[in-house]
Amino acid sequence: MLIALDTSTLTLSLALVGPGGALLAEEAHPPPRKQSEMLPGALSELLQRHGLGLQDVTRYAVGLGPGSFTGLRIGLATVKALAYAHRRPVGGASSLAALALEGPPGVPLVPAMVARKGEVYVGQYRREGAGLLSTASEEAWTPAQLAAHLTAHPEARALGPAALQLRDALLREGVAPEQLLPGPAFPTARAVARLAHLPATFVAEVLFALEPHYLRASEAERNPKFPPLPGPVPTARIRGQEE
Repeated sequence: MLIALDTSTLTLSLALVGPGGALLAEEAHPPPRKQSEMLPGALSELLQRHGLGLQDVTRYAVGLGPGSFTGLRIGLATVKALAYAHRRPVGGASSLAALALEGPPGVPLVPAMVARKGEVYVGQYRREGAGLLSTASEEAWTPAQLAAHLTAHPEARALGPAALQLRDALLREGVAPEQLLPGPAFPTARAVARLAHLPATFVAEVLFALEPHYLRASEAERNPKFPPLPGPVPTARIRGQEE
């Protein structure tokens, strides 16, 4: 039995997956309740409705973002704690990739989520059969950059929260209406479950190495009142700055 979750947006997505990948249940918990308040109870209630307990969960999958810094930390900390306590395998997947998995096959897909500071988290993917191919690294763009990319690639299709929230602005920039798909509104846990690569058994090193996919520094790290601590710059968790 696998529990999957995504907390990269303000909507908590949960899924319960049985043997062979069968989706047994999925649910979404939107705001205004905080995910830190919702997650423990929602997870416990989901299992109880199916006559299960935490001891029956054999694997965990979690969306790694990019997205809400607080949400990602809550989701990942919860999954890592449960997996460590019960010695269960755990794996993660890009939340942008989870959005792309919901898109149509055969066209360039641009999953996008709104970030702070007027930025948009963007990925570039293509569905191939039941799989997903990444065609470019995930990045943080401005809405103008997203519009320019879409107008330069009329075959591309944008999807996800940013395609919905910025629809009017993107249309004013010349993006064709058919390029902006009507959903999904958030990365789903069922897609995370399909994409996550899990070890066959519990491996502590894999669990400890699992981190959120950050595409930019957090507000706290940008605050000039709190200069960096001495020592190596902690950029390994920011995608594109690993080297």
